[in-house]
Amino acid sequence: MKIIIVGDGKIGFALTERLAKDGHDVVVIDRDPRVLEECQQAADVMAIQGNGASMDVLKEAGIANAELLIAATSSDEINILCCIMAGKLSKVHTIARVRSPEYSKQLNFLKDEMGLSMTFSPEFETAMEISTLLQFPSFLKRDRFANGRVEIVEIKIPKGSVLCDQPLSKLYELIKVRVLVCAVERDNTAYIPSGSFTLHENDNIYVTAGSKYLTQLIKNLGLMRERIKQVMIIGGSRSAFYLASQLIGAGVGVTIIEQSTERCNELAALLPKANVIEGDGSRRNVLDEEGISTADALVTLTNLDEENLIIALSAVQKGVPKVIAKVNRTEYIDTFRNLGVDTFINPKQLSCARVVRYVRAMGNTSGGSVQALHYIVGGRAEALEFVVSRSTRNRGVPLADMQIRDNILIASISRGSHTIIPSGIDSFNIGDTVVVVTLAENVILDLNEIFA
Repeated sequence: MKIIIVGDGKIGFALTERLAKDGHDVVVIDRDPRVLEECQQAADVMAIQGNGASMDVLKEAGIANAELLIAATSSDEINILCCIMAGKLSKVHTIARVRSPEYSKQLNFLKDEMGLSMTFSPEFETAMEISTLLQFPSFLKRDRFANGRVEIVEIKIPKGSVLCDQPLSKLYELIKVRVLVCAVERDNTAYIPSGSFTLHENDNIYVTAGSKYLTQLIKNLGLMRERIKQVMIIGGSRSAFYLASQLIGAGVGVTIIEQSTERCNELAALLPKANVIEGDGSRRNVLDEEGISTADALVTLTNLDEENLIIALSAVQKGVPKVIAKVNRTEYIDTFRNLGVDTFINPKQLSCARVVRYVRAMGNTSGGSVQALHYIVGGRAEALEFVVSRSTRNRGVPLADMQIRDNILIASISRGSHTIIPSGIDSFNIGDTVVVVTLAENVILDLNEIFA
């Protein structure tokens, strides 16, 4: 598929890498020749210097033959204009990055009246991800499937856990909840495990479970934590605004610490129920004065990864029960995990997952396209949701008799309101929702592609 990406910042570059790796013909447009040169070296794609909203530049990029344009600059207005211009020149699908809360209220209008196929906001998706994690602070990551009936959650195996040095074949015997470990991260390596796989202390495991069993799961594992009532947010970014709005609506107390006087005034006006403090959240005395010792959770949302991680580490040392750090550069994560910070949010990865899901659905012609896609194990594995259609092969065949490709696992089958953690005797029926987990190098567009 030919895809044009306008804007080669953090999000644009992440999309370029991912889509080029998936085998698409990618053209990148940006005003800065330096970042275009870096992009070409890293991803081996065509690059054009210029304004992505310009008719001449879009024609040079091949808009007439493109199937998709993604506008991912730092300006909402430019992104929307790029999509409108592209739509006038071609029948291309268009996706715009839209960050402003003002525009987020008008998304239906943007799609219906201006012809945008999809919009995405890294800031909003970041806030939603964090809000979901704070509902169950025992989990390091949560991804939802089948309209929320099925989840894949990340758990770190602590010292002394009943799971230590046990094979997965004994999982139900040990925890008395019907779940499936669909992926394991150990020493920076992703594994799609079989029943003989043995778990170790400090493994990060990805567990598939029906949503209604999550509380029982963490209770039986001895990981229950108190409900979060007070959250401290460092940094007054758009993500902070979206997150605070979600938390306040759920009855959670919120304190935001932000250095800019102007931004503090804006947040105080927008969030009258939040406690907005002007100050430097990286200074320990500021955190102490504002009550970090009584916070149930701390979330770092500044624009600097290093600052986010250092503040998160300070919070861990202060004994804050749940600490979440926003990080764009994943090379820092392993170091800070070893120091006690265990929950990280990567806005680039969240946005990439949304866009790639749309792209894979476009590339599917048999009707069994990707319904949901989430990156797990730091992007080294994928969890994908499909709906079984008449074109799906092997319907009615027990899983034990299916020939499934290596490093692919059937994580769950949802049939109506019933969720099945599959065994060898289960099978697919038309209308079932199936969640598949695979290593990231296996690019899957259609459920039929899991079969050998």
